[in-house]
Amino acid sequence: MPELPEVEVSRMGISPHLVGEKVKSIAVRTPKLRWDIPFELKKIEGQVIRKISRRAKYLLLETDCGVVLIHLGMSGSLRILEQASPPEKHDHVDLFLCNGKVLRYNDPRRFGAWLWCETGQVHSVLQHLGPEPLEEDFSPGYIAGKAVGKRVAVKQFIMDNKIVVGVGNIYASESLFMAGIIPSRPSSTLTQEEWDKLVEAIKRVLTRSIQQGGTTLKDFSQADGKPGYFAQELQVYGKAGEPCPVCGGLIQEQKIGQRNTFFCSVCQS
Repeated sequence: MPELPEVEVSRMGISPHLVGEKVKSIAVRTPKLRWDIPFELKKIEGQVIRKISRRAKYLLLETDCGVVLIHLGMSGSLRILEQASPPEKHDHVDLFLCNGKVLRYNDPRRFGAWLWCETGQVHSVLQHLGPEPLEEDFSPGYIAGKAVGKRVAVKQFIMDNKIVVGVGNIYASESLFMAGIIPSRPSSTLTQEEWDKLVEAIKRVLTRSIQQGGTTLKDFSQADGKPGYFAQELQVYGKAGEPCPVCGGLIQEQKIGQRNTFFCSVCQS
């Protein structure tokens, strides 16, 4: 599943081709993805794309009259192609530009989304979200305050989008390993020093993943078709039974919140 770094890499990949360009037309081949594709998307035709931003795992294509929200779901991807390129299986949406290019959305599992929001409004899917993990609002003091009295495992806690957005399963395991914190620890038991380490680890892990172009496991590749390379730097995720890169002990695997979790019981406490 594309996580925050993969979505951010997609944003960086498509932005140079779209920002400042006028939309010629939009073609919707599949009327329903995760939700019905709204007819209002037609309003983007004739509009200039002013900016492409990201909120959590949503890409926002901003125009003067409204915003197109794109979510990649579990297997979605975006490509910039020549308009003459014929659509293939699972190519559900095309955004044709006046410069001869097309932004093409492919999604085999059809769990992504294309949504519309009028200018000046906030779409319901963006309400009640926590801060972005790479911005100043996400601080050790902030998250320590949110954890007071919370008995939920710290891994589940940092994956809660109401607490902080974009810390997916891979990055939660990697960040907790870097911070030396066992994933099953109740959130309220972490000290301020441990929150300091964990927040720093989350920021470092996500930043490095973006720099490396995301983590390619099965489905994700960049807008130009090249894979991400952060998977080569994973320390614990998906490495159950292998030696810990720090102490040499075996990496453990455990289900936490129905998600596979990887950790070293020696290095993390």
